[in-house]
Amino acid sequence: MRIAVMAAGGVGGYFGGRLAAAGHDVHFIARGAHLDAIRAEGLRIESPLGDLRLADASATDDPATIGGVDVVIFAVKLWDTERAAIACRPLLKPDTLVVTFQNGVSSLGTLSEHLGAEHVAGGVAHIAAVIGAPGLIRHGGTMAKLTIGERSGGRSARIGRLVECFRAADVECLESEAIERAIWEKFVFLSALSGMTALCRQPIGPIRSAPDAWALFGAAVAETAAVARACGVDLPPDTEERTLSFSAGLPEGMKASMLHDLEAGRPLELRWLSGEVVRLGRVHGVATPAHLAALAALNFYSGGR
Repeated sequence: MRIAVMAAGGVGGYFGGRLAAAGHDVHFIARGAHLDAIRAEGLRIESPLGDLRLADASATDDPATIGGVDVVIFAVKLWDTERAAIACRPLLKPDTLVVTFQNGVSSLGTLSEHLGAEHVAGGVAHIAAVIGAPGLIRHGGTMAKLTIGERSGGRSARIGRLVECFRAADVECLESEAIERAIWEKFVFLSALSGMTALCRQPIGPIRSAPDAWALFGAAVAETAAVARACGVDLPPDTEERTLSFSAGLPEGMKASMLHDLEAGRPLELRWLSGEVVRLGRVHGVATPAHLAALAALNFYSGGR
């Protein structure tokens, strides 16, 4: 397959790198020092699942120079979604598939608006990966799993082909017949992890060890699940219990990417995470005090340093 990765951050760099190593024609979109390093020295991945160096990785800051592709892996920060979607237009052929692996629950609508709903599919990425240094993707832990599906539900040949490409690249990948529910299931976890680790300025381990902080984490999980059901999402009845059980088993030092961004003085995805829970809660009459606390305290830093 001919694949474009918008952009070569933790998620896009890791999974795009695995596809490139498996022989696919992968083109990375990056900028600044990260782009310069990839052009000069290639793209490197440090991972417990195996290190990788793509010495001749194709990288650019202008998608128009790539031309039409079969698949776009869309994995930019939520605050950059609209700009990046518009920049992707030169990548589209009539049958191009654009799969978003972003956080939050609003990306499918935004991409459909700017690129056409027929091109867009949903994805969920379970991985802790960041840009460790220019040209370097650092993967923490052994979790690296993707779920992909058509927004309309059911199965399709194009999703099946992409799933097989990832599996052939030794990436755990599943096809979902209910991808919006899968996106919301992750959002229940991620909105709590991002909001609470950033609010507390602590990884998950210390939060679990502090009864009041852990209770706040549990409240955040319950709030997002309640908002999801108010929005008509058919979450399984044990969603909250499974989310807390999963969170209880995470490594002590696990941080959400929003805490990494806060510590580095970068813009935050706050508006689309805890902020979206609060917004939808107000629309549907669901109280969200834990997420409101995160939103109120962190909003001072949402634009970055």
